Amino acid sequence: MAKPWIHVALASVALCLVATFARAQSVEEFYRGRTVPLVVGYGPGGGYDVYARLVARHIGRFIPGAPNVIVQNMPGAGSLVATNYLFNTAPRDGSVIGAFARDMAMMGVLGGNANARFEPQRFTWLGTAASGADDAYLMLVRKDAAVKTIADAQKPGGPTLVLGGTGEGAGGNDWANMLRDTIPLNLKMIAGYPDSAAMFMAIERKEIDGRSLDYSSLKSSRPDWLKPDSPVHVILQFGRRTRHPDFPDVPTALELAPNDRVRTLIDMAELSNTLSRPFAAPPGVPEDRARALQKAFMAMSADADYRADAAKLRVDVSPLDAAAVREVIDKLTNTPRDVRDQMRQIRYESEKKG
Repeated sequence: MAKPWIHVALASVALCLVATFARAQSVEEFYRGRTVPLVVGYGPGGGYDVYARLVARHIGRFIPGAPNVIVQNMPGAGSLVATNYLFNTAPRDGSVIGAFARDMAMMGVLGGNANARFEPQRFTWLGTAASGADDAYLMLVRKDAAVKTIADAQKPGGPTLVLGGTGEGAGGNDWANMLRDTIPLNLKMIAGYPDSAAMFMAIERKEIDGRSLDYSSLKSSRPDWLKPDSPVHVILQFGRRTRHPDFPDVPTALELAPNDRVRTLIDMAELSNTLSRPFAAPPGVPEDRARALQKAFMAMSADADYRADAAKLRVDVSPLDAAAVREVIDKLTNTPRDVRDQMRQIRYESEKKG
């Protein structure tokens, strides 16, 4: 009968051989014939899902070995479920990539959320498919709502604007909560909708007055809502220093900031907004595979077929590479502590006020 130590020794040798083989594999050999899940933190039909499926259709052509990339929806808590999965559970070998909410990086930098089990600096960033350079984040409401303009929502004792959102950390929730507490606005958030499609339906059913989302997502998901006979209209835009040319009569959040302190907070939020459609792999991906994924992401972003597909979907293409994403995260991290503390308080206290 073999002694126990022999089994241990054999197991150790086997593990070493597996590790040696993995290191010996080229990037092309690793990806050839492989199916790579692209985990997206929202359900089908919303803006993040549209971008994820767009990227999945094209990025495989630029990864050595040309793997098949398929979208795996993992909705929950404004994409926090998917973000935690990517950071803590997904394989760290480059075989899984993901897309999650733009505000996840901000959540990680600020801290204060016990459910956020990730460090944004440690992700293997691929880049962001859109930086919002030619986009805008819009607050839209039903035309038959009590609040007709943003000025109505600012009136002391005036009507309350009821907006829908997904989970804590989602851009629409955090922007609305911050503006409620700083501009301020008579605003109530109804969070917990599973995805963008559910919020569109809630507006149509008059469960809520409106929501916030990217202009590009609105053009892609509900183009009819941009026509003159639309049931909704835009009352505020943010994520921009100037008014979008398509909405010259709609004020920006910065225009409504009552003081320099609020402008600084909005600046911080708008910096986070440049990570409009972030894509990443788990931490610890082998360096050669990480470089291959990053290079593939940017090559895809410049590809004519990819851009033509994006144009058909009416989505913004203004990519930033992995280095630029890390630079944004570093800037968020280096924001003065008192500003970060106030932002954290606004975000998490606002969730309690809901």
